[in-house]
Amino acid sequence: MPPSPLSLARLHNSIRHRARRWQNNLHLRWLGRQVAAHAPVDARTPPVILFNASTRLVGLSLNAAFSLLTAWALHLSGTPVVHFVCHQGLRPCVLGTDRDDPTRLPPCASCLAQSRAVYAHAQVAPFIYQEEPKLGAALQGLTLNALMDLVYEGMPLGALVLPAMRWILRRHTLMDDEPTRYLYRQYILSAWSVGKQFAALVEQVQPLAVVVFNGQFYPEATARWVAQQRGIRVITHEVGLRPFSAFFTEGEATAYPIQIPTEFTLTAEQEARLDAYLSQRFQGQFTMAGIRFWPEMRGLDETWQQRLSAFRQVVPVFTNVIFDTSQPHANTLFPDMFAWLNALLDLIRAHPETLFVIRAHPDELRPGKESRETVAAWVEQHGVKNLPNVVFVGPREYLSSYELIQRSKFVMVYNSSIGLEASIMGVPVLCAGRARYTQYPTVFFPPNAGEYLRQAEAFLNAERIEVPPEFVREARRFLYYQLFVASLPFEDYLEEDGIWPGFVRLKPFDWQALLPQASPTLRVIVEGITRGNPFVLEPAEGALAHSLPLMSEG
Repeated sequence: MPPSPLSLARLHNSIRHRARRWQNNLHLRWLGRQVAAHAPVDARTPPVILFNASTRLVGLSLNAAFSLLTAWALHLSGTPVVHFVCHQGLRPCVLGTDRDDPTRLPPCASCLAQSRAVYAHAQVAPFIYQEEPKLGAALQGLTLNALMDLVYEGMPLGALVLPAMRWILRRHTLMDDEPTRYLYRQYILSAWSVGKQFAALVEQVQPLAVVVFNGQFYPEATARWVAQQRGIRVITHEVGLRPFSAFFTEGEATAYPIQIPTEFTLTAEQEARLDAYLSQRFQGQFTMAGIRFWPEMRGLDETWQQRLSAFRQVVPVFTNVIFDTSQPHANTLFPDMFAWLNALLDLIRAHPETLFVIRAHPDELRPGKESRETVAAWVEQHGVKNLPNVVFVGPREYLSSYELIQRSKFVMVYNSSIGLEASIMGVPVLCAGRARYTQYPTVFFPPNAGEYLRQAEAFLNAERIEVPPEFVREARRFLYYQLFVASLPFEDYLEEDGIWPGFVRLKPFDWQALLPQASPTLRVIVEGITRGNPFVLEPAEGALAHSLPLMSEG
């Protein structure tokens, strides 16, 4: 029987993707060779260690690309670079975990093949998996809570592993069953192995600094902890808000600590630039980490208008993805987002005159990253749909949140970025979790859960809510700074690879384009790592479009 058209199409796509990946890796090797050939050598200069075992298995993800381009720029500037690279050293790694079968081994062969391309001609310190029988025996029979609290020889392994466990299992509330405990034990054993070998590397090379991805996934979190215990500066990085942009910080990248100079004010040109961004955002035309969340955005139709008009006031409730690595920073007023939602139920029942629109985050059911602890399940479990003054909007309902905000009395958020946008729109925002923007006066952010609930009750009963005038000004200032000053653009170097969403390939350019003097972004990163300068562009630079020299013929 001849193959079906569908089988032939899949075969064709597989061959095309393999060919494209081979071409991409060939380019990586070529540039790596050029960098190694032209980088100055000075044995007296201490190196920088880069580590990112949780950014990819095969291909080149955005964060893997940020790390590699940073390494090349450092090397060409005269700072040696050592890559701490996994050689079957994690059992399993985070991305190589099969959440349905934690005993399944990760795809090490394909990952190692990709590492050979990414780190061609670079200095590599490989790490393998090293058994620790004493620790393994101590882990046997421990409950989930005991694993979470585990400290071994001074290293808080349980806490270091927890964010990765929640992320890969796609839930905040972990189940105390054997598959979960098994995976927790394996992550702890792997983290200990990473920690021992990273400590040995640090002692050997005495680095100037350490640069890691994210800082939340257990391999990088462990390395970060080891370095900080020894007084070594650690820089973490994550994707920025704009396409092909990165955020670097000496703090925790997933918390996005941003220090805005008090004298910074927006010029007319910067105000216009921010308005142009917001105009696209309000239409759903944006991406994050290469992912577009809104294939379309629908306005409030007549049915919605009638539903809203039946109540005295409307309060949207915007939720987050519960396992996201931003959540450990957010959980300050409430233990977690669902504890916040539980606390809102009494308010909802006590105010039948108010329509509460509970909105699930569009990323909650992203294909391949579907949450296993969802707002939809919480709604079902608590009978929320039976409440006459609640409407639930699921993650695949592409209703315009911005039109909803315009009709609202005030907005409730946990730590969603839409809270900042609602504040810019002049709408009162009551925030329940620490967000990027709560470090500045942009929203109402009470100091504790009790005060939060009292503030919510007062807002619901008030005839009118007075918004401090600085909220809109500070929200605009913060968003502009985050977008165009603290988000470092890499679009001159990167483009989508055409294979997987969120993965990239290098554009054609010569090695000279990687010199810090050729790029404001690379200059900022190199000076931030080597001199401790802030990882921000000058506001004027953030508005510049600069081009790089193309790859030479031949």
